[in-house]
Amino acid sequence: MMIKNYYYFVVGILSILFAITHALNGQAVILPSLEIELISIEIRTIFFYVWHIISAENMLFGISFLIMAFYKKLEKVRFTAFVIAALMVFRWVIIFYGTFMYNRQGLRNITIDTVAIIIFTALIILGTRVKDK
Repeated sequence: MMIKNYYYFVVGILSILFAITHALNGQAVILPSLEIELISIEIRTIFFYVWHIISAENMLFGISFLIMAFYKKLEKVRFTAFVIAALMVFRWVIIFYGTFMYNRQGLRNITIDTVAIIIFTALIILGTRVKDK
């Protein structure tokens, strides 16, 4: 098997790494901070599964892009790449909007997310420009 689209391959690896670090960060840092008596178990449960839904999505994106990187007819997977890129842009819009509306001082804290999403999306767009040989 030969890689047909190196951009998709890199995006796949990055997405899997994002999934792993997101899940580990949530388990080690974010979710334990919710273990206070003021937050109900229902809210903690919702936060847990919403957090890990993002991790699962990133893992599925990674697996999808790795498969797409080896796919012989790239034009057949181009639409999927655009949909995932659009989803990432919408994710960033929600992150930015939520931070802007509720914690403007925290806008600096989303710099890493912003850079990661820009790089991720740019690589996807570059990958959609690769032509079949």
